[in-house]
Amino acid sequence: MDTVISAAASDIISRFMSFLISKYGNRPCLKTNLERLQHLLVRVHMVVEEAEGRYITNSVMLMQLKMLTEAMFEGYHVLDTYGPLELIRASGEVSDSYAVDFHYVRRFRLAGSTIVGKEVKSSIENLETVIDNIKEFVSLLNGCERMFRNPYSTYLYIDNFMFGHQVERQKIMSILMLDGHPRSPAVIPIIGGCRVGKKTLVWSVCSDERIRSKFSAILHLNGDDVKKFDQCKVMPVRTIFTVEFISDITDIEWSNFHSLLASSGNGSKVIIISRLEKLARFGTVNPIEIRKFSHEEYSYLFKMLAFGSSDPLDHPKLAVIGTEIARTLQGSLVAINIYANVLRNNMSVPFWIRVLKLYKGMMESNLSLYGQHPKSLLEKDRTIVDITAFSPALATNSYRIALLTGEKFRNDSKRELPVMGFGDIIAGSMTLPKKFQLVWESRLAPHTVISATCGAEKLLSTNSIRKKRKIVYSF
Repeated sequence: MDTVISAAASDIISRFMSFLISKYGNRPCLKTNLERLQHLLVRVHMVVEEAEGRYITNSVMLMQLKMLTEAMFEGYHVLDTYGPLELIRASGEVSDSYAVDFHYVRRFRLAGSTIVGKEVKSSIENLETVIDNIKEFVSLLNGCERMFRNPYSTYLYIDNFMFGHQVERQKIMSILMLDGHPRSPAVIPIIGGCRVGKKTLVWSVCSDERIRSKFSAILHLNGDDVKKFDQCKVMPVRTIFTVEFISDITDIEWSNFHSLLASSGNGSKVIIISRLEKLARFGTVNPIEIRKFSHEEYSYLFKMLAFGSSDPLDHPKLAVIGTEIARTLQGSLVAINIYANVLRNNMSVPFWIRVLKLYKGMMESNLSLYGQHPKSLLEKDRTIVDITAFSPALATNSYRIALLTGEKFRNDSKRELPVMGFGDIIAGSMTLPKKFQLVWESRLAPHTVISATCGAEKLLSTNSIRKKRKIVYSF
């Protein structure tokens, strides 16, 4: 009998200890794993950054670089999501009102460290796997020619140079550097959705020293230029022709253009830039598809742009809010540049919360009215977006905004209107004129311009605000 009681007591004590360990023992383990994750990320990031600074022509190495990059961004996403939350919880501030509405904060509270710990451990295992296979990659990397690059800091590099798409960039450069048949110009189709960085990628390639030393000229055309192209426009030197297509052209029109280039026999090459997948039929190589950034890449980019040279872990509350803002923007490259610049100029928790709430208000309004996120609406030709909640500065007037891009803006006759930036409107620190030009220009070549001519009408009633204030977006 005593033996049975002793065994039962031992079992109860064992279960109780397991319960205590599961409930309270994961916190130091989570902290340790986050530190381990950070150390692994430093190792992988070092290799990725070195690889991005070299010319890689081996297609299998490019595949491995892509795997390394994906694992790195996934690891940073986990670290940036749960690292600041662990710091906040350790300081006893997790109940602050700024975190109440964030889905991952609620998850962090309800699930405790167990589920979060599994995600961190999974990311660690993923990084350890890619590190185990990295020795041969590093060895081969030493034989690749180094690119010329100025010693910019991470913040300046991200802010002034192209982020991401490094594997695609290397593929394009490899094709351009190949010496093909002089009378059969290679055609490289670059296909991707709206504002995913196609033109920025091509301009980055064309700016490379090796490319400029091989090609004497770079000529930028559009679909209409191709239709009107004649023998007089064929350049006598080796040239890169970049052709941006908004609409399809006939096979005969393309054949005439390609034949004229072939007749020069100077080894010129063509890069097609378009959203239309059907144009890939003109390519002489497999099309290079440019996809939008993954959520992990996008979150990393937002962190670099919004915090600049500051360490997000020194501002854990802002890091938590920033993660939510990045999730809410849903991959828009224009929005991330606009909002990150505004936030970087005011590193205060109340301001970041205010910006987040305003954007969420605009997002919810459009989801209610049109069933789509503002980013999706703005990617359509001649669509309407409700900007009622975009900024407090718009609260007393109804604005219809006609957007123009590129040359349409540069040739716009209404540029005598006062010019304001999107950041000025978001900050909401001034009284808006009845009419003004709203402008954003990319810092990266080809310096895409997005502008809006804004006219205000006084609202008749509060109920009419949502119905009247719209933004008309046209290309």
